[in-house]
Amino acid sequence: MRLRQALLLPLGLLVAACGGGVDETDDLGAAGTAGTAGTGGGANALGAGAPSCAGGLDCGGLSCCEATLVSGGTFPMGRSDSGADAFAGGDADEIPEHVVTVDSFRLDVFEVTVGRFRKFVEAFDGTPPSAGAGDHHGLGAGWDPAWNGMLPATREELVKQVNQGPNAMPTWTPEAGDHERAAINFVPWYAAFAFCVWDGGRLPTEAEWEYAAAGGSENRLFAWGSDDPAANPNLANGWGSPLDSPFTPVGSHPLGNGKWGHRDLAGGLAEWVIDSYDESWYAGEGSACSNCASTKAGSDRVLRGGAWGGQGNSFTYRAASRDPFGPSLEKNAYAGFRCARSAL
Repeated sequence: MRLRQALLLPLGLLVAACGGGVDETDDLGAAGTAGTAGTGGGANALGAGAPSCAGGLDCGGLSCCEATLVSGGTFPMGRSDSGADAFAGGDADEIPEHVVTVDSFRLDVFEVTVGRFRKFVEAFDGTPPSAGAGDHHGLGAGWDPAWNGMLPATREELVKQVNQGPNAMPTWTPEAGDHERAAINFVPWYAAFAFCVWDGGRLPTEAEWEYAAAGGSENRLFAWGSDDPAANPNLANGWGSPLDSPFTPVGSHPLGNGKWGHRDLAGGLAEWVIDSYDESWYAGEGSACSNCASTKAGSDRVLRGGAWGGQGNSFTYRAASRDPFGPSLEKNAYAGFRCARSAL
């Protein structure tokens, strides 16, 4: 849960640390193609046809809506004291390691970008998702009409959520510009949920997210393997990276690609998942499950993957690391998301 501490750092200090952004006109070339050769890859049936990529949005040679197939299976979720994902000093909510099974699914290769979110803003009229939309395997995790009031009522209010002013370092800009390939930040959980439903998908479960980040049964410590990003700053958009900034284009660290070619599963922005946070979930109902998610009412939601800036270590970049935050959390330059989709 050390990400929470980083998110509370004064943003002024981080502005100085990251130098105010990067040039997004750089050709991502290799970043757009490296690491895609993992098993189970393949173009998403939606691909560039997803509403958020209408007209074509390119992220280094791939559609920004590209979603690769993650082959389902069983893996040891959580942190262990031995094995490929062993890590001393992890948080108590990462244990015990337990066996979880997930069906095959598609997961967006990239975090949702400013350009994709702009399409959502342009289409937004305040209408919430329908009741139950975005559920997975009948878990009861779909949209609850009680949440309707947590969404902005107008397009202008939605823009206000993500446009926090320059000192807060939002990636959103009032007009399309240099940040279109950066991941969108300042998106509360409810808006992230609504976006994914509108775009033909849903938020991934916490188990799906960790399965993809850990390389399934390979049980990787980090998305790329076991190399410590503190020793190689080119693995992730985070502290020590020459591109440590919320404005870095998605996919700029190809050495950190996951087994199925996903970019920025560590660093970049921490990512919302569908689950409610339950510190004892792994030792209780979630101790051995198939296609499960925590749906505890009135709870914080879970952020995964760590974020740019403020870490100083690799703790939150591990596949097993998890952090709770309120779903209405705003003023958060570190939180983003990606969507999951049907395997069909």
